[in-house]
Amino acid sequence: MNIGLVPMRDQAVPVLGGAHDSDGWDVDTPWHFHDMHQLLHATAGSVDVEGAEGRYRIPHQFAAWIPAGTVHRTRIQKVASGSVFLSAELVPPPVAGARLRVIRAPALLREMMAHARRWPLGSGEDAARRAYFACMASLCPDWLADEVELVLPTGEDPRVERAMAVTRDALATITLAEVCRESGLSERSLRRRFLAEAGMSWEAYRRRLRIHAAIAMLDGTDRTVGAIAAEVGYENQAAFAKTFREAVGMAPTDYRNTKRRPAA
Repeated sequence: MNIGLVPMRDQAVPVLGGAHDSDGWDVDTPWHFHDMHQLLHATAGSVDVEGAEGRYRIPHQFAAWIPAGTVHRTRIQKVASGSVFLSAELVPPPVAGARLRVIRAPALLREMMAHARRWPLGSGEDAARRAYFACMASLCPDWLADEVELVLPTGEDPRVERAMAVTRDALATITLAEVCRESGLSERSLRRRFLAEAGMSWEAYRRRLRIHAAIAMLDGTDRTVGAIAAEVGYENQAAFAKTFREAVGMAPTDYRNTKRRPAA
């Protein structure tokens, strides 16, 4: 795998922070890493980021935190989105961590990211700019503590990969017995291998896949919540809403409504 550094600032004229606008872009990057921390946020729809732990779908009410030096790749399909890059010195390693994560994006974070477009990367630095990004950095410990689990793990074991693919292809109706048959594993072996490879049970993986699929439909269609619940495999809307709230932190209807009104 060819992994390259994508520098985000001129080392001869370092800056504390800057914005990078990718609104409307169709982006599918190779594996790479940056010399600055990155906060990536979609103001509508979702963006996809993949790291060592797996793939993350990041809806508009959340943001990706990608520490400096963290290898990743990004997919943005013509949605409104942008990034803020912060100097690695502003957010030290104990706070920044060494892995990609998904965090909630409260109104303050969203508004500050929007205002940061005033200072695009590559432009000159002044006192106001330095103060602004230093302020953002000071808020990062609280923001980074509010992590949500939206990662979809990947696997290298061919049979586990087959189990994952079968689950994705028949998400609404798939059963463990069918997955075992398609992957050529006994239930005991599948459970053992899946947990070792993915870090979660097959049932947890299927549940997270269903949430990802539901997010895409809430963002991209006008289907009712009940119809979406059925399409991703839930027999009743109440069970779906409970699982969605546990994963995302809000009910499906509230999530959809946040896209239709400006941040408070």
